[in-house]
Amino acid sequence: MAKYKAIPDGYMTIGKAAKKMGVTVRTLQYYDKEGLLSPSGESEGGRRLYTDKDLVVLHQIVSLKSLGFSLNDIKQRLISLDTPADVANALTEQADKIRSEIENLTASLNAIEQLKTEVLQMQKVDFKKYADIIVNLQMNNKYYFLIKKFDDDTLDHIRDRFDRESSMDFINRFDALSDEILKLQKENVPQESEQCQQLTKAYWDLIMEFTNGDMSMLQKLPEIANFENTNTDWAKKQAVVNSYLEPAFVIYFKKLGINNVREEQQ
Repeated sequence: MAKYKAIPDGYMTIGKAAKKMGVTVRTLQYYDKEGLLSPSGESEGGRRLYTDKDLVVLHQIVSLKSLGFSLNDIKQRLISLDTPADVANALTEQADKIRSEIENLTASLNAIEQLKTEVLQMQKVDFKKYADIIVNLQMNNKYYFLIKKFDDDTLDHIRDRFDRESSMDFINRFDALSDEILKLQKENVPQESEQCQQLTKAYWDLIMEFTNGDMSMLQKLPEIANFENTNTDWAKKQAVVNSYLEPAFVIYFKKLGINNVREEQQ
């Protein structure tokens, strides 16, 4: 009994503190050595003694550590807990960090699930394409699913033509133009109208920019633009755009004195 009488009210031994917080005694000893969390007291026999306030500080440390912060970073981020406002600020910062981590983990989980879907659809191991898909998922590029349709020559062409910044710029311009075309389709604007023909020309210019005038690539685009069995909102929208543009291109090339795209390729 004398052993327990030596522990003042409001204090607990290192073993009890460690058990409460689900850490090891060795961990608390290490945090003390590193200046992260020193015990608030010491027993007559020289044993480390902790308080409930120490446990709250320990919670800060454990939470920040789980978010990937180094011990040096944690030292700089620990907030004093002398007032209710201090405690609230500490909890707010932890909540913000956890919320951010949840968002990152959710994005990573979605990317993994999307990559798994693409891997199964490709039906073969192709790490070069996997890497391209991962990069595009990180960029939040909704066209990532098209990569599995590209052959190696097309992918090499894209890698040579576009870096991360220029590819996102191209995608944003392509999206904006597609939205304008979709608006005409919804308003039933005839394909022979000047407004539609201007957008058709702009669309063709983007195709030429994408292919860099390489007609061998141009021949591959119809297959890439075939969205059958592709169940995404973007693919459905783009299928509508393509359907609306088909007769518009016939009119556009006819005005240029070209009967079809094949002649343009030649």
